[in-house]
Formats: sequence, structure tokens, C-alpha cells
Amino acid sequence: FPQNGTKKVWDFMRTHDSVSILIFNTSRQCFVVVKQFRPAVYMCELERHHPQVFQNQDKETFTRLEDPLPAVVGVTYELCAGIVDKPDLSLEEIACEEVLEECGYRVPVTDLRRITSYRSGVGVTGSTQTLFYTEVTDQMRTSEGGGHPAEGELIEVVEIPLEDSMKFAYDETLPKTMGVIFSFMWFQNNIAPKLPKK
Repeated sequence: FPQNGTKKVWDFMRTHDSVSILIFNTSRQCFVVVKQFRPAVYMCELERHHPQVFQNQDKETFTRLEDPLPAVVGVTYELCAGIVDKPDLSLEEIACEEVLEECGYRVPVTDLRRITSYRSGVGVTGSTQTLFYTEVTDQMRTSEGGGHPAEGELIEVVEIPLEDSMKFAYDETLPKTMGVIFSFMWFQNNIAPKLPKK
């Protein structure tokens, strides 16, 4: 494409739009997020620690490392989320399915609050993600969650206490998505002031 008189070439990847859900458990005053292994994050860490592995990028195979990085360097904290790949379902219905599959809470569509939508992966995909908020209680939990192992999902459900949430959001030693940081800040501005004082 031409831009300011210069011909440019840019790679992009077609992908699905997605939903993400900020889940707040009112029974225990904590956020419910997920942890999972992300190969792309692992490979970025691998390149940072062992740049020699990527010196011959044209090759299909990588140099075998004597001392590979532990898999934990590729694990990130994320909001419960999922791709929009069911045309017969609304975004809200897909979000509710994801909350049940990944975190084990059965949430009615009417309990979802749409926060906003935004572009994600603007350098590569440009897809749209829609962010929702929902409150759950311990009584709404019907399973352990964890995703679908048959689909290759290996998800750990994690609870972040409300009082620790902003420290968690800015702790760079805990890899997380921007969605976690943004949604925690949104909560502090929109929900926290209305909570009963202890």
C-alpha cells in the first residue's frame, strides 16, 4: 500500500474477534482471572535470553539448547476470554460460555455489563475484543473450570484479592495482558467507590 509516497508491505494475520470478561467474586471480594501457557510469550523470552537460537531465522529448526528456559516463563495472567466463532450466539452468550468453561461459574446473560470494545493486536491482527464485567458468588460456581483439555486448553483459575489488585496490576514480575491492567483500573473508578465500606 502507498503511504506518503512510499510503497509499504505489511504482513497481517486474519483472526477471530474475541470477548473478555472481568469477573469479580463478591463472596470473597476477589477478581477471578486465568493463567495459561502462551507459546509466543515463551519464544519472546527465549529470544531475549538466548538470541543465538534465532540467528538463522530461515531455518525450520532451532538450535537445541542444553539448558532450556522453564515453561513458566511463557505463562501469563489474563482475563477469562474466548474467540467469537459461533455466529448463532451473541457476544454476551459467548462470554457466558467462556466464564463457565474457563472459570466454572454459571452466569446469566442479564448479569453481564458491557464495558467497551477495542482493537487488539493492532500490529498483526487488528481484531476487535469486547470487554464485559460480571459479578459472581461462590454459589454460582458449578465446576472447577480449566477450559477444554480436548481442545488443548490448560487453564488455571486464579483469585486476586481486591485489596491487592492494583499492586498486582503494576507488578512487572507477574506477566499479564493489558486487559487485566485496564479492567482493574476501570473497576477502581466505576465499581469500587460503590462497594460497602468495611
